[in-house]
Amino acid sequence: MRIEKRFRHTLLALALASPVTFATQLQPLPASAASARPIGVIDQVFAFHDAMPTGVTVSETGRIFVNFPRWGDAVPFTVGEIRDGRVQPYPNAAINTEDPDDPAKGFISVQSVVADGMGRIWVLDTAAPEFATPRPGGAKLVAIDLASNRVVKTLVFPPEVILPTTYVNDMRFDFRVGKQGTVYVTDSSVSGPGGIIVMDIASGKASRRLSGAAQTSVDPDFVPVVEGRPALLTKGTDGKPKALGVASDGIALSADGKDLYFSPLSSRHLYAVSTALLRDPAVSEAQLQAAVRNLGEKGASDGLEADAEGAVYATDYEHNGIRKRLPDGTWQTIVHDPRVLWPDTLSIGPDGYLYFTANQLHRSPGFNGGQDLRSKPYSLLRVKIDAAPAPTH
Repeated sequence: MRIEKRFRHTLLALALASPVTFATQLQPLPASAASARPIGVIDQVFAFHDAMPTGVTVSETGRIFVNFPRWGDAVPFTVGEIRDGRVQPYPNAAINTEDPDDPAKGFISVQSVVADGMGRIWVLDTAAPEFATPRPGGAKLVAIDLASNRVVKTLVFPPEVILPTTYVNDMRFDFRVGKQGTVYVTDSSVSGPGGIIVMDIASGKASRRLSGAAQTSVDPDFVPVVEGRPALLTKGTDGKPKALGVASDGIALSADGKDLYFSPLSSRHLYAVSTALLRDPAVSEAQLQAAVRNLGEKGASDGLEADAEGAVYATDYEHNGIRKRLPDGTWQTIVHDPRVLWPDTLSIGPDGYLYFTANQLHRSPGFNGGQDLRSKPYSLLRVKIDAAPAPTH
C-alpha cells in the first residue's frame, strides 16, 4: 500500500513539475491510425450538382426516376428520369409546372416516386412546397405509363384525409386487393398528427388510419445525432433550438402483402400492422392501435423497403448506413460509410441492387440557422443485395 501511494505521488509530482515536457511529446494522429471500417461496397450511380433529390425508384426494366421537392432549392422540374447521362424532366417539362387554375393538373412539389411493377410509375405530389399547407385539391397521386410516357390516372386525395398540416411522404401499392389495387401513404406532418392514408385506386375513396396514434407520431424524447452533433434543429417559439418532429415517414409492404411496416422519421422504432385491419372500416382506431406491433429499435430511418424474401431494409441516417431485418427479426448492417450522408429513399432494382439517395438533408439551411452546409454533389448510390423487390401483384 505504501509503495503504491508513493508511486502515485511521484507521478503527480512529475506531471505538475513538467507540463511542457508532456505537451511537447504530443503528435498529430497519423492517417494510418486505426479507424472505423466501412461496410458494404457502394457504387455511385449518379451525382447531382443542382437541386437536392429525395426519392428514387427503379422500374422492372431498369429505368431510374428521381424527384426533387420544392423546399428552397431552384427546382426547374420536380420529377426526372436519369438517362443519357443527365436528369431530364419526366414525363415532360410542362407537367412539372404548377397550374394555378387547376392544382390537380401540374406537379406542385413531389416528395416520392414509386414504380409499381405493372409498367407504371406513380408520382406523389404533396402540393405543399416548403411544408406549407397543401394547396386545396392539389395533393394527388399520378400514374404514368412507362411504355407511352403518358399520364393514365390521377387520384386527388379527398379533402377529409388531407389536413391543413398533412405532408404526404411515401407510398406502397398492392394490386392483390381491390378492383384496381390499394395504395398506402404516410402522412409525415411536422406540425400535426401523423397517420396512414389508405386509398382504393378504382374509386379514389380514402381513409385516415392511425391518425395521431403514438406509433405514427413523433417520439417526444427523440433528438437525432448526425455527424456527431444534434441534427434537424429549428427555432422554437422561445427562440431556442428544438428538434424538428417528423411523423410517420418510411413505409414498406411485406412480400405477401399482409403487413405494412412504417416508422416516424423522429423515432428509432419499427412498427408493423395488418393490412387487412387497415382496410377494414369496421375496425376501430382503438382496435387498430392495439394491433400495431412494435418490432423494436432499428436506428433512425428516413426510407424503408422490403424484398421478395421477407427482409426489410431501413436507412440509418444517424450512422451513415443501411440496415437489413431478416425474417427472423435479426438485424444486419449492410452499409456503413462516412460518404452516406443522410440516406433517404430506398428502391430495389431488377438487377439485385438496392438503390438509395444520400442528400445531406441535415446540412440544409433550415436546420442550420439559414446557413447551407451541404457540399455538392448529392449522390444516388447502390449496394448489391442479390434480392428482388417485394411483389405487388
